[in-house]
Amino acid sequence: MSRPRIVIVGAGFAGYRTARTLSRLTRHQADIVLLNPTDYFLYLPLLPQVAAGILEPRRVSVSLSGTLPRVRLVLGEADGIDLDGRTVHYTDPEGGEGTLRYDRLVLAAGSVNKLLPIPGVAEHAHGFRGLPEALYLRDHVTRQVELAAAADDRAECAARCTFVVVGAGYTGTEVAAHGQMYTDAQVRRHPMRTGMRPRWMLLDVAERVLPEMDERLSRTAERVLRQRGVDVRMGTSVKEATHDGVLLTDGTTVDTRTLVWCVGVRPDPLVESLGLPMERGRLLVDPHLQVPGRPELFACGDVAAVPDLTKPGQYTPMTAQHAWRHGKVCAENVAASLGIGGQRRAYRHRDMGFVVDLGGAKAAANPLGVPMSGPAAGAVTRGYHLAAMPGNRVRVAADWLLDAVLPRQAVQLGLVRSWSVPLESASPEVARVPGRPDAGPAGSAGSAGGPGRTEPAERRQGGEPAKARPGEEPAKSQPDGESAKSQPGGEAAKGQPGGEAAKGQPGGEAAKGQPGGEAAKGQPGGEAAKGQPGGEPAKSQPGGEPAKAQPGGEPARKHPGRPGADGASGERHRTSESARPRPAHAPGTSRKAAEPSTAPKSSTGARRSEAPGGTRSSGGTRSSGAPAPTRSAGPPTDPGPEPPPNQPPPGPDIAPGPVKRTDGPAVEGDS
Repeated sequence: MSRPRIVIVGAGFAGYRTARTLSRLTRHQADIVLLNPTDYFLYLPLLPQVAAGILEPRRVSVSLSGTLPRVRLVLGEADGIDLDGRTVHYTDPEGGEGTLRYDRLVLAAGSVNKLLPIPGVAEHAHGFRGLPEALYLRDHVTRQVELAAAADDRAECAARCTFVVVGAGYTGTEVAAHGQMYTDAQVRRHPMRTGMRPRWMLLDVAERVLPEMDERLSRTAERVLRQRGVDVRMGTSVKEATHDGVLLTDGTTVDTRTLVWCVGVRPDPLVESLGLPMERGRLLVDPHLQVPGRPELFACGDVAAVPDLTKPGQYTPMTAQHAWRHGKVCAENVAASLGIGGQRRAYRHRDMGFVVDLGGAKAAANPLGVPMSGPAAGAVTRGYHLAAMPGNRVRVAADWLLDAVLPRQAVQLGLVRSWSVPLESASPEVARVPGRPDAGPAGSAGSAGGPGRTEPAERRQGGEPAKARPGEEPAKSQPDGESAKSQPGGEAAKGQPGGEAAKGQPGGEAAKGQPGGEAAKGQPGGEAAKGQPGGEPAKSQPGGEPAKAQPGGEPARKHPGRPGADGASGERHRTSESARPRPAHAPGTSRKAAEPSTAPKSSTGARRSEAPGGTRSSGGTRSSGAPAPTRSAGPPTDPGPEPPPNQPPPGPDIAPGPVKRTDGPAVEGDS
């Protein structure tokens, strides 16, 4: 008889605690599978200290495989659940797909950024929910202070050293508190020419800081922030965001290059697709964390609306404290449902108090309802974090000790770029990387953020808008410009998901001489190349017309399928139909438009273009758009507009990929 399989979706506070407790309870009597996009558990309360340079990133990330014995880790993100078939469909970090069968399913997917329909926020703000975002903010703040210190213009200096944090909750308050200390330390060592100092602003529509916590904690936190020089504005938020600043709801315009979005979170949209009863985006469960009518389905953490038995009629709030304790009760009830554990029990928890680290020796805490502030609160806060962390305690304590006696290293490593951490409701714990289907422009050859570029062309918060190269149009997705292709709100780039497939790429037209396309001229089975025996004389050869882009010839046109134009990604994209041919040319010949291919379409070697049911959008939902039709080049009728005077003369248009030579042995890389 096979052992039952328990699948846990998510490794946050609730999912990690569920897996660890089940590993201890089952003792090889069940197979435990943990599905998570990363291979670590992130201790989120200490993330502001990573952005401030106090802790290194690995200190707050606990290895899943190293701390969860008898648990099988599967890297991937769930994008579909079949409740009747008892399967979970997922996509791994490299775009592969898989399915997990389960006997018991625990949904602990956590939460994502909460976005508001404010113009410009999605394009110019950054969230604070994962390690990539913390690393980006650390580099960005360091860069702005360094650029401000070198600036002679007071207006530019003021804009660069002004940092706006929206959301005065737990995360936003700590980000502003630690950020002010970090930038002040930089300026003390390297004063600015203009004599200015960094300015941090904390905005919220609420009436006080930390509105969800005890009022005494709120007063303590606000007093510490104001003493450090943080501009705290309650009842105020952002009305519009631009590249150069923000417009506030009170009519004030603030020039800034930094906008940090800490407004709040919402449950992962995955649970919305189940069609089960919901409560404000959370899945309704009973006090045993079980979904009514589905004995095999459990939910805990931020995606579950768990009844608060200590406050009838209410649900437990979305906090790490509750999620951690949800996990333990959920694991015990799952084991009991399989007959391999103890007895079922309902979730009941009394508030133990909260702690807020304000940097240095300052903190605000109310353990067991006793209000504390100053160094005593700081000691209680750090002691609580050390006790709550499931690993890395010694390393964290060592970093705190070193930070107390040594100055911080204010350097920017450039490991995470702006386009890697867009503000979206997807997976903030996973940075976008080149070549992935959800990657930004860096997935395109020759695009901003690609090899050889030191800064992305789009949404560059750290400086001026990217300028176009000589002879080109201004970079799209810059202020006053059109949206870049493959960017949110813009037209999809060719060869990117949702756009036309690049010619010669999977899903696009096949180049002549490539598998599935027409044979290249001058190749076996194709037309003879011009200038070769049996062919027409080549242009720019004796007896032929002058070649394009040659003296006296027609200027060559830029080929949209060429690597570096419109972004053909190096990742293998799944295609639903085979490619159609594209012309290739022998050396020294000019390009002529190819006639549409009449060859039958082949699916050999091709992969499906989308997962069953479509692809997952940034909000966690799935969209099933049909592949866009490909275009074949038509015969040119005119040489086109004259190039601008500052544009270098175009070179010959070359078909991408290796093409066999006809005048000697084939050499790899020849075109």
